[in-house]
Amino acid sequence: MAESVLFSVAESLVGKLASRAMEEASLAMGVYDDLREMKQTISFIKAVLLDAEQKQHLNNQLRQWLTQIKHVLYHAEDIVDDFECEALRKHVIKTQGSLSRKVLRFFSGSNSLIYRLKMAHEIKEINKRLNKFATDRNNYGLQTNDVDTRVVHTRELTHSHINASDVIGREHDKEKILELLLQEDDGESLFVIPIVGIGGLGKTTLAKTVFNDNSVDESFELKMWVCVSDEFEPKQMLIKILNSAPNLFPENYEHLEMEQLKNHVRHMLDGKKFLLVLDDVWNEDRVKWVELKGLIQIGAKGSKVLVTTRSHSIAAMMGTKPSYSYPLEGLSEVDSMTLFIKWAFQEGEEKKYPELLLIGKEIVKKCRGLPLAVRTLGCSLFLKVDKEEWTFVRDNEIWNLPQNKDDILPALKLSYDQLPSHLKRCFSCFSLFDKDVIISSFHVSALWQALGFLPSSMQNKTLEEGCTQILHELRSRSFLQDFVDHGSTCSFKLHDLVHDLALYVSKDEFQRVKSRTQNISESTQHLSFAENTVLGQASFPTGLRTIIFSRGANNEASLNSLLSRCKYLRFLEISYSDYKSLPSSIGKLKHLRCLILQNNTELSRFPDSVCKLQNLQVLRLDDCKSLEALPKGIENLINLCQLYLTFKQSSFPEIAKWTSLETLSLDSCDNLKSLFEGIQLPRLKFFIIDSCGSLESLPFHAIPNLESLAIFSCHKLELSKEHDENIPSLKLKLLVLYDLPQLVTLPHWLRGSSNTLQSLLTVKCVNLEELPGWFSTLICLRTLTIGDCPKLISLSDNMHHLTNLEYLEIEDCPELYERCQPKGGQEWHKISHIKQVILRQ
Repeated sequence: MAESVLFSVAESLVGKLASRAMEEASLAMGVYDDLREMKQTISFIKAVLLDAEQKQHLNNQLRQWLTQIKHVLYHAEDIVDDFECEALRKHVIKTQGSLSRKVLRFFSGSNSLIYRLKMAHEIKEINKRLNKFATDRNNYGLQTNDVDTRVVHTRELTHSHINASDVIGREHDKEKILELLLQEDDGESLFVIPIVGIGGLGKTTLAKTVFNDNSVDESFELKMWVCVSDEFEPKQMLIKILNSAPNLFPENYEHLEMEQLKNHVRHMLDGKKFLLVLDDVWNEDRVKWVELKGLIQIGAKGSKVLVTTRSHSIAAMMGTKPSYSYPLEGLSEVDSMTLFIKWAFQEGEEKKYPELLLIGKEIVKKCRGLPLAVRTLGCSLFLKVDKEEWTFVRDNEIWNLPQNKDDILPALKLSYDQLPSHLKRCFSCFSLFDKDVIISSFHVSALWQALGFLPSSMQNKTLEEGCTQILHELRSRSFLQDFVDHGSTCSFKLHDLVHDLALYVSKDEFQRVKSRTQNISESTQHLSFAENTVLGQASFPTGLRTIIFSRGANNEASLNSLLSRCKYLRFLEISYSDYKSLPSSIGKLKHLRCLILQNNTELSRFPDSVCKLQNLQVLRLDDCKSLEALPKGIENLINLCQLYLTFKQSSFPEIAKWTSLETLSLDSCDNLKSLFEGIQLPRLKFFIIDSCGSLESLPFHAIPNLESLAIFSCHKLELSKEHDENIPSLKLKLLVLYDLPQLVTLPHWLRGSSNTLQSLLTVKCVNLEELPGWFSTLICLRTLTIGDCPKLISLSDNMHHLTNLEYLEIEDCPELYERCQPKGGQEWHKISHIKQVILRQ
């Protein structure tokens, strides 16, 4: 399926070859004419790739032609990137005049003449093959189309929770399940109610509408939602249950023993009437279920467990009574059509297009009442009024392929086929993650950036802005669900059938390794490992661009061998390993743009060779608690834009050279006393400081364009004494203040963000006594969270001036909780205008 993204690959290559930097590098290397020829030939081939992509399913020869082009374009991409690396290497040598001889030796690994000759030969070979492809294109009767006109029209999708108006045709189902949940039961202390049905029916959506119903809130003291999927080990289930309970900042339960987890669960559930949703259950082992049920069967009478599953046998095993199992059916044709119209048209616009409605009715019939299929295809046709585009979907041959009863892949594949080429490349990356896992926008944005998947139209955007745009486009096509905006980042999940689609379309190049014996194709370019024991002695392709060990890699010799072979790596993650050092061969990965080494708690030294990785844009060393210091010469990583760091240095002078830095996170840097002295970081937008126990102050003049600031557990940090007279002009949109015992009132400098601040979280600031009188000048504030601030007993007098404030949450503030009650609370008149007020004790 990689042949369906070749247009994006070719477009990216043409853009690089046309850049001024590449022009200068090619002149210096004496290959200007050859690279110009390459650009022209790729442009000529690119003009027919969109048509070839559409026709390849009908012509095996054409598909093979595209596969050959793919290999050559990837080779050309490596060569072009190599030129960029060489140009950057020379720039570093030229600008770092004070480098020591030892460091200079790092940058003189290749003889310039030999390098030139080698590159010239490679380019001529590539051009020879490209010219042959350009001649062959006439054999296939392909139409010229040099612009990918497939666009994604995004619509406003602002809520992560289920909107009642989005759920169509399930009112009766909801009522029946609510009856089962709310009825009084005799005998059993815990009743289990399974919702059972095939994939894509909307079992999870239905369960969410029930979960969020007001009558459920009134009936149950505690509600918990756990996504189960393939994992049903009792220990992991207990951790998920504990994490699902309402908590502003959940604890880390991973390190606890089973008995400790049981005690936590008992404390949480004992005597409480609770509702626990176990979503997407696949476990058929009755022993595991009986063990878990025994551990949670301690709530008050009337406690319920709501289960969603595809399996009738699992429903029978878990359900308290057969009559409690609820089989979910497909939507009626009328409801399916209503749902389709909702997502295919703007409200009321469908009346203008009666012919499209008739075609849409035929499309809906092919979806067999499955809401996921109906909604996905509706989204793919949103704002498209060309009859040909609708008939293409209706008459596509993919509907004629053999299908299993519960297989909706054709509907999803059709929607995927209509994505622009660059979005297809980005979507393929989801196959590297486990099914049903929560995916962070950080991981996908770093991956897309490192692999060059972001289109040239996003060059003027920050990494976060470009990533956000792509995620919103994919979300508009209903490929993403459970989307949560965290301010500077977001998280989401994929429906398991959408994840199956990602596996299907990416299988030639992307692979998730789950066992030592798994066969790895030579065409694989992107690998992720499910466990830390599967590295073994397997043979790996040399053209790998991505390697992900998110759960550690326990074979150091095999890792060293692997890294030595894979010289074109762009993205490398080795997290949660027990390595004390890394192989020096990592310094040979000159194409590397993202290096993630988080949670390697034994890592004490970083090889000096890392300083050769000038292409590096993202470096994560957070939770590397044994790391003594960064190597000398680390300032040569001049392209860094994201840095996450845990180390033992008392100062941080290297940061002065990283003027491209956009994101900085400092976690558990216990010896760090000062930051940003005498420097400017004009591009820094996101800054996180966590558990830096020696840090005393922050000079905000150095970070004038900061948008998000989060400060956790910095017990010596005095925020209020800075800038008492001169208020810096800031652009903060998000501020988090957590566990800051020095904080008595909000810092004066916050007034500098009065026209920009949208979200403020103040939690566990046990000495916070007031919200100052100027608090009402924060006129753009939309959300305010105050938690565990026991000395705060009143709010600012002019809170009613904050007319944009939509959400206020107050938790574990005993006196303030009482004073903010709607009935009789002295503070209620200050906050009664706020749309959503949540008070918890």
